[in-house]
Amino acid sequence: MIDDVATDSSTSSENTRPSPSARRTRRVRMTGKERREQLLDIGRTLFADKGFEGTSVEEIASRAGVSKPVVYEHFGGKEGLYAVVVDREMRQLLDMVTSALTAGHPRELLEQAAFALLDYIETYTDGFRILVRDSPVAQSTGTFASLISDIATQVEDILGLEFKARGFDPKLAPLYAQALVGMVALTGQWWVNARKPKKSEVAAHLVNLAWHGLENLEAKPRLIGHRKS
Repeated sequence: MIDDVATDSSTSSENTRPSPSARRTRRVRMTGKERREQLLDIGRTLFADKGFEGTSVEEIASRAGVSKPVVYEHFGGKEGLYAVVVDREMRQLLDMVTSALTAGHPRELLEQAAFALLDYIETYTDGFRILVRDSPVAQSTGTFASLISDIATQVEDILGLEFKARGFDPKLAPLYAQALVGMVALTGQWWVNARKPKKSEVAAHLVNLAWHGLENLEAKPRLIGHRKS
């Protein structure tokens, strides 16, 4: 599909007709793929700034310089556009985390995981803001919570081996993986706005808490308060 958008707002006078070359340069042709990417970029920016409910098809179309039916033709509506944006961001984040886990030492793996999430937040801030919002749209790929769970699954195997080597129950690795990844994710939600301290310091403090907590882990933790169940 090819659709056009006017880019030259200049008009000729009543007595002057534009030359053939001027008429040819008045409009820019955009392929269907190019239009789709344009709409995704515009939608991503608006969803990050205003949220799903605050964004309208009218505004998306207006910013793209097209009519509303063009948006519907490509995505079936705002929900379809939002779904594609979320799916792309979730895959981007998961790919960045999984590809970062390359070291052999568990502490360095924790550092790499922390940096991967913080790198994503720094580079794809709009995408992160979209992911952490409560979406009213049911996604086939799930939610931010399910994405965090997917990332935690990548960490489970690492923790399982570490637990086994230390004589701990490896069946508890999923619980600790969720706790560690959740800690980093929630800190990231805070840091996306604060941006202080700098990224490397945030990563160092996260790993400091996680690693020294794991280093002194009790094989059978006990409760010291009055409540036991």
